[in-house]
Amino acid sequence: MRAAAMAGRPSRGAGLLPYGLLPYGSFPYGSLPYGLLPCAVWALTRAALLLWVFGVFTLGGLDVTVDVSVIYRGWYETLLTGTYPLDDVTWQYPPGAALAILSPALLPFFAYASAFYVLVLLCDALVLGLLLYAGRRPGIRAAGAWVWVVGVPLLGPTVYARYDLMVTAVAVAALLAGVRHPKVLGALAAFGALLKAWPALVLVGVRRGRPTRAAWSAAALTAAGLAVGFALWMPGAYAFLAFQRDRGTEIESLGALVFHVWRQFGWEGRVELRYGSMEFLGPHVELVSTLALGLAVAALGWLLVWRLRARDFAAHTPAQAAFTAVLLFTTTSRVISPQYVVWLVGLAAVCLAFRDGGMVRPAVLVLVAAGVTVLEFPFCFAEVVASDAWGVGLLFVRNGLLVAASVIAARRLWRETVPGARSGQAAGPQPVHGNQPSRALR
Repeated sequence: MRAAAMAGRPSRGAGLLPYGLLPYGSFPYGSLPYGLLPCAVWALTRAALLLWVFGVFTLGGLDVTVDVSVIYRGWYETLLTGTYPLDDVTWQYPPGAALAILSPALLPFFAYASAFYVLVLLCDALVLGLLLYAGRRPGIRAAGAWVWVVGVPLLGPTVYARYDLMVTAVAVAALLAGVRHPKVLGALAAFGALLKAWPALVLVGVRRGRPTRAAWSAAALTAAGLAVGFALWMPGAYAFLAFQRDRGTEIESLGALVFHVWRQFGWEGRVELRYGSMEFLGPHVELVSTLALGLAVAALGWLLVWRLRARDFAAHTPAQAAFTAVLLFTTTSRVISPQYVVWLVGLAAVCLAFRDGGMVRPAVLVLVAAGVTVLEFPFCFAEVVASDAWGVGLLFVRNGLLVAASVIAARRLWRETVPGARSGQAAGPQPVHGNQPSRALR
């Protein structure tokens, strides 16, 4: 009877497998210590990424490490003089980004680029550690760690040659800490927003009442203190605002598909390097850029309506809302750089860490989009610039996946949290009550 009872019980190792790959009980390594398998896969894939960015091997395509060894290093030298890059329109970031650019100084025994890659690796390991640590709590599982282990290398070397993974680590830490400590969520969200703006969106799904007041007040105080501190630290802390305002339609964005297709029929525009990215210039580009901004405003309006109508907040709602919000704003942005997808991978990982967190389908779509993204950049970027059929096809697939993920995620979030949205269907996870986002997960 003991054997029969054990036969239907999930093995310890099986629970560490990616969601749905193997049935419970079929995994032959159930005696492995918790976290060993994802850590082993992480070590192998990250070793490959490091060898790639260090130039030990290459699979072709553009050299994405130039951004670190030339552009970041140039900003580093400028920042060391005591000023932000005031005359460099490619500086498109909030003042906190200076911390990421200056961070290689923590490892003075490495060259700048080498130190940067090592620090990104450490942030990568931190995210995995946080997800595995959280996976030991009731109601949370290791599937989130697997999303991170698999999703990051799908983006290829670009993910280690940009500072976006560092920012993603802050957002993941904020959401996981917010399960018990909304003030910590707020402080980390504010810090992340001063690194690259988008982590502010992790605040949108905090449960109404005391948790919202705690998280939003902590965010406001932290943001105000840091904003003043950065302004006093060096001149030019907010020069990036003017540079962002003047950006056009980047060739990888959703709106750019209009011009990629139109070029096949004689559109007279061109592609140029502007503000640090390849952008379309020519007839009607300004109109498409304005329409993209209009879509972003519409996405903001939907989020505001959702926030006003949502009532059924569960422990996983902040992660779901953050994932949905970042999906919406990434998809409607005038710029969809390849490294932006790592934001979505990190937030998808947090969503799937919760057993009742849902978002499986949009998370899978994001992972597939990550795999398509590495084909589009760096491997086939020349075809994208030239609007060749292969390059445009990859963009249609990648951006189509992001649109589909956005729609599915928004629909799921609305149906789970807005009263009456699921009339006639079985009830989902019960809303959380009490002063903390989740007493069940304490």
